Amino acid sequence: MASAEQLKALIKSHISRDDSHFYSVAMQVAAHEAKQGHGRLAEELLNLLDKAKSKLASDKSGKLVPLSNAAKSRTELGSLLNVSQPEYRLSDVVLDELANSQLQRLVREQRMVSRIKEHGLSPRRKVLLVGPPGTGKTLTASALAGELGIPLFQVRFDALITKFMGETASKLRQVFDAIADIRGVYFFDEFDAIGSQRSLANDVGEIRRVLNSFLQMIEQDSSNSIIIAATNHPEILDYALFRRFDDVIEYHLPNLQQALELIKSRLGSFLPKPFRKNELEKLVCGLSYAEICRAVDESIKEAIMSEHLQVDIILLKQALEERRVISSKLSIDRR
Repeated sequence: MASAEQLKALIKSHISRDDSHFYSVAMQVAAHEAKQGHGRLAEELLNLLDKAKSKLASDKSGKLVPLSNAAKSRTELGSLLNVSQPEYRLSDVVLDELANSQLQRLVREQRMVSRIKEHGLSPRRKVLLVGPPGTGKTLTASALAGELGIPLFQVRFDALITKFMGETASKLRQVFDAIADIRGVYFFDEFDAIGSQRSLANDVGEIRRVLNSFLQMIEQDSSNSIIIAATNHPEILDYALFRRFDDVIEYHLPNLQQALELIKSRLGSFLPKPFRKNELEKLVCGLSYAEICRAVDESIKEAIMSEHLQVDIILLKQALEERRVISSKLSIDRR
């Protein structure tokens, strides 16, 4: 069932007549019920939302207004988007000074959107994140949603991309209809799946058509939602994409100081005392944030199972070494 926070958000949005926020929270509740296996309840909630939206359109215009494609296909839309309400903040993401400055600027502009629009300007809301795997791109999308208090919609490319001509572009249109209908952070991860250069030799006509559709849709989009795209391979993205985004933010592997601070922060109350950073310096070199977090979490689990209040530094070193071996093997396989 809906959480206490969701119930409060529904009541507050109803009282303030904030229809957009009401629908976004209600969609989260329906998505949660679907994930819990309550398919019939989720479908009933979605049908109620469609009827309410239709009635609202009818009441405002005095006559029945056709639903948008997104409203007509709400059940299908649920398969294209994973919905969540993250509690992360930008302070939870380890960022370099430039990336942090760019993201803080986006959040500030979003919080002052009315003032900016009064002067005929548009706030930043379309961002491309580029960098190696595990450097914090996905976490950034969650943190932006958490900072702004809006839902995170992650686009599922496995459901979006099909083998039938024209169907992928049609589904992409549904996603952009949702972007216009419901304010949120819309996250296109592994964006190179549809954003690769149209001139690549192994490209196929359908993907070129999808890319052209995306370029048109993002160019025409003037909604209040945030669009975040992320890729590990910026070098293969079509050049026309870059000018469609307000910012391109680069992510890098952590330097030594950032890696050690991440370990210390992640360990929390399980931090061994004394904490000898010099014993870990060689082990963290070249590891991503995600790999370091996994190693730290493994050592914390060992401490919990052994009923220890602090992590054994030897076990932490073993966990980091294990991540290094895996990372090295994956790097070889990708060549």
